[in-house]
Amino acid sequence: MSKDLNQKIYVAGHKGMVGSAIVRNLQARGFSNIITRTHAELDLTNQAQVATFFETEKLDQVYLAAAKVGGIHANNTYPAEFIYQNLMMQNNVIHQAFVSGVKRLLFLGSSCIYPKLAPQPMSEDALLTGKLESTNEPYAIAKIAGIKMCESYNRQYGQSLGIDYRSVMPTNLYGPGDNYHPENSHVIPALIRRFHEAKVANSPEVVIWGTGTPKREFLYVDDMAAASVFVMDLDKATYDSQTQPMQSHINVGFGSDVTINELAHAVAIATGYQGNISFDPSKPDGSPRKWMDSRRLNKLGWKAHVDIGSGLKTTYEQFLVHDASF
Repeated sequence: MSKDLNQKIYVAGHKGMVGSAIVRNLQARGFSNIITRTHAELDLTNQAQVATFFETEKLDQVYLAAAKVGGIHANNTYPAEFIYQNLMMQNNVIHQAFVSGVKRLLFLGSSCIYPKLAPQPMSEDALLTGKLESTNEPYAIAKIAGIKMCESYNRQYGQSLGIDYRSVMPTNLYGPGDNYHPENSHVIPALIRRFHEAKVANSPEVVIWGTGTPKREFLYVDDMAAASVFVMDLDKATYDSQTQPMQSHINVGFGSDVTINELAHAVAIATGYQGNISFDPSKPDGSPRKWMDSRRLNKLGWKAHVDIGSGLKTTYEQFLVHDASF
């Protein structure tokens, strides 16, 4: 990234967990000309609005963190909205960035792009090698399309116009600004809410679905933001040394995973819940393991710093301030 702290940087999705973390990171680095728009101010699914925005703002860089996201229930219930809205947002932002002369763009994807039965840890070359998890296939298809759209613009206009659009694929994220909705939240915010409510109610036991044996990898959202800025900051030759024109995305993970049992006890410690934790093996476990291979990013010089205990402590503190009044 250029050291010009006045360059105009648009963060799409700045109200979301990842987008807000990217804004925090950029501000901490001294960047003062950060452009944001709420959904009410700019509907990214509206091609005309997005075209006018890019034409007017004359941006230097774009972080595309805007997305329609949700858990299994939301993905199963609203598959049409998930594929349509995500495709439209991506298409409009990436294309209008190109039309308006933006040379640098970072697209944020998801680990769900990989096949359901991908070998563990999931490496970048596992993309498009097998069937996707059916519950979030529409969302995954949209994210894959975003990767390929960035690659296509690079292949066609990289040499002639200096287009350099990159993609990062995070593992499971958590942290300040997460979604604690009882039906649409992911595992960490769901557990934080359940343990908090159990503590407040002085419940003697919290029962968790499944056996507790599946393993999952989690990354603190401010680590994800730091990785995003790091990848955007890499010079092209260095980035190209670890990627290929048609496999240019980079995984971002913590580097190790934990069992759901270990996670539940870590959340209990973070929230101060002192009751019993049990598991209901009659309920589904889901995939036995989902772990990202982040060696490509590590070779480029970046590793995660926030361990699960520290991350959960900070996340719960923010939950108490902003989200505990359900």
